[in-house]
Amino acid sequence: MPTSRLTPILEARLEDLRASGGLKGAESVTVGVLPPAAGKGARFLVAGHGERPFLRMNSNSYLGLSFAVRVLAAEEEAVRRYGAGPGAVRFISGTWEPHVKLEARLAAFHGRDAAMLFSSAYATVMGVLAPLITDKTAVISDELNHNSIINAIALARPAQKRIYRHLDLDELERHLAALSKTCARAVIVTDGVFSMRGDHAPLDKIMQIAAEFDALFAENVIVVADDSHGVGGFGETGRGTEEIVGGHKVDVLIGTIGKAFGVNGGYVVANRTVITYLRETSPFYIYSNPVTPSEAEASLAAVERVDSEEGRALLAHLRVMTARFREGLRALGLETVVGEHPVVPLLVRDTARTAALVAHLRDSGILATGLGFPVVPKGEEEIRFQISADHTTADIDEALSALEQFRG
Repeated sequence: MPTSRLTPILEARLEDLRASGGLKGAESVTVGVLPPAAGKGARFLVAGHGERPFLRMNSNSYLGLSFAVRVLAAEEEAVRRYGAGPGAVRFISGTWEPHVKLEARLAAFHGRDAAMLFSSAYATVMGVLAPLITDKTAVISDELNHNSIINAIALARPAQKRIYRHLDLDELERHLAALSKTCARAVIVTDGVFSMRGDHAPLDKIMQIAAEFDALFAENVIVVADDSHGVGGFGETGRGTEEIVGGHKVDVLIGTIGKAFGVNGGYVVANRTVITYLRETSPFYIYSNPVTPSEAEASLAAVERVDSEEGRALLAHLRVMTARFREGLRALGLETVVGEHPVVPLLVRDTARTAALVAHLRDSGILATGLGFPVVPKGEEEIRFQISADHTTADIDEALSALEQFRG
């Protein structure tokens, strides 16, 4: 079928994106990895740059577990035993023993009754929120929540939707008070760690507010947190934002295996009834293939490593490297956001200067991601640095030196 009339429309839309600065453009392609050497962490080879090594500071792999020997060995052994793919969606024939074992381990890791795997964290958010939201449900969402939450709410079509200013709990309370007059159920949804800023939600206070308003809603006030950037890499034992705020547990916790755990896939933990209900109703689970059995086995090895003395040592080193980088930015007179998470934004507050600084960093052998308008609002332009337990003191100092040399 011809696309002669559609093609110019799409080309015009792409040109609009290009003119506005919203076009992502060609993706950087990694073609190889050089192991740590001479006091420095791993270096990465990028297509078009020959054998020049790059320091990667834009990866979600906060603990470097995607290169851990035991994680790799677990996946290699499992792929020989179970094959390269799951073969089907889970309710047909695609559930394998590693899926079941991993779900049980994740539930135990988070102190919950049950867990459920999805193909990705994005699919988890989409697949969890929609079944929990009805035409009598009010949804209250932080304004800086991830795109997956925004789209999940749109898919769910709640009776009412309210957005509160970032971390403004007084406004959250006002929304709950008003919505209690018209809705039977309320769902408060928030990121645990906000991926662009590295700050985190006060989940303990949000749970307290939910408890205070719960009696006003016939079907309860439910708190859902997507802590994909928190689980595995945040807190002394890697339990994420819940651990940071003192161990207070939300009703429904969404996490990922594709960031700090270093493999692939998403998951949700909650009480057994919620998980059973989601297995029976979530289309992103029912009609989509799961992660492969070998990925599940590798993920299990990663969770076991985090939940060990070795894992706690990795997390301690990650905190030291993160603090060193934050303190280095301040010493250079550069602006960042107060926090403890290894997402460390450098607030540039100008789109052209952000692009120039990203180019300077690449010329200096450092991979970092710039976020300009309209991806972020004008005046909020930034470079999002992500620290890893793979980084060494020499790596952090190399990045800080490159920033000090910039005079754009």
